Amino acid sequence: MATGLVWDERFAWHDAGLGSTNLWVEPYPALDRPEAKRRLWSLLQASGLAARLAAIRARPATDAELTRFHTTAYVDRVRALAEAGGGDAGESARFGRNGFEIARLAAGGCIAAVEAVLRREVENAYALVRPSGHHAEPDRGRGFCIFANVALAVAHARAWGVERIAVVDWDVHHGNGTQMAFYADPDVLTISLHQDTCYPTDSGTLAERGEGAGLGTNLNIPLPPGSGDGAWRAAVDRVVVPALNAFRPELVVVASGYDAAVNDPLGRMLCHSGTYRAMAAAMLQVARTHCDGRLVVCQEGGYSPTYAPFCGLAVIETLAGETSAVADPMLGWYSALGGQALQPHQAQAIQAAAALLEVPRAA
Repeated sequence: MATGLVWDERFAWHDAGLGSTNLWVEPYPALDRPEAKRRLWSLLQASGLAARLAAIRARPATDAELTRFHTTAYVDRVRALAEAGGGDAGESARFGRNGFEIARLAAGGCIAAVEAVLRREVENAYALVRPSGHHAEPDRGRGFCIFANVALAVAHARAWGVERIAVVDWDVHHGNGTQMAFYADPDVLTISLHQDTCYPTDSGTLAERGEGAGLGTNLNIPLPPGSGDGAWRAAVDRVVVPALNAFRPELVVVASGYDAAVNDPLGRMLCHSGTYRAMAAAMLQVARTHCDGRLVVCQEGGYSPTYAPFCGLAVIETLAGETSAVADPMLGWYSALGGQALQPHQAQAIQAAAALLEVPRAA
């Protein structure tokens, strides 16, 4: 079966507004600009890979789907703000007049990707959507995120009867919204690899393990700033894959941000396209072992317009089992940078997360 791809030109039309409204900061556009995602779409076309993927049409998420996680009052507030010309959904989650419709289209695009995989129209799928979603909370947007795309896609899969779902979030920032959505749910395993105390600075610790019946089904892996390919691969091999194998999910959903890459303006990590290729391969193997290949990857962050597209291409090539003619022009340089190998203090952080796998879950 083919790999599916969600893209809609309107995702590039989302207006995230200004990056600062402070009196003493000259106005500048938000770092969440369309270039990184649009250039990934362009690279897929130029490489010829897009023509070999199965197109999945995005459709707007309904109010009923949005309120599986968000409050009705919040959905109504975002709609009203958009109708009034735009605003801020909460904390650094600005949008323009069409922000409500584009955000619900992004959420619906991830839902459509899940539906295509569950119907077995495709083996796996990549939802190249914008705006991102993993910071959005029930009653507010945060960090460029309006609606919780991945959480809503998982909720949709649950409504379709999928009982055990695992979410792996490798965006450089903690997936606080996704964690919140399933914190007490024993049937959804949420794993977040991220830069320690990057954003939000008050979440993503080892101590956040879930609550009630969901105790033990939330796992955070906060990595020290400066972690490179060796640390991220070790975290996946030593913590993420064992946790997934123990949980035995029926569907894996990945929140795929590329802001842990070397030159991203919102992270301080050293990953490169080879890192993302390896992590995608690991997720594909888990999905084929436990889920009959059912894997959905949803776009999150990644704010380097020159490099994020090569990281995304590496992931999509891996999902499709193909290698295009495109070579990452920075891979040789970035992979040779000092600090790429696993460092002792990084290994200690990974071991601390791995130790949580031995702690019993809620009965």
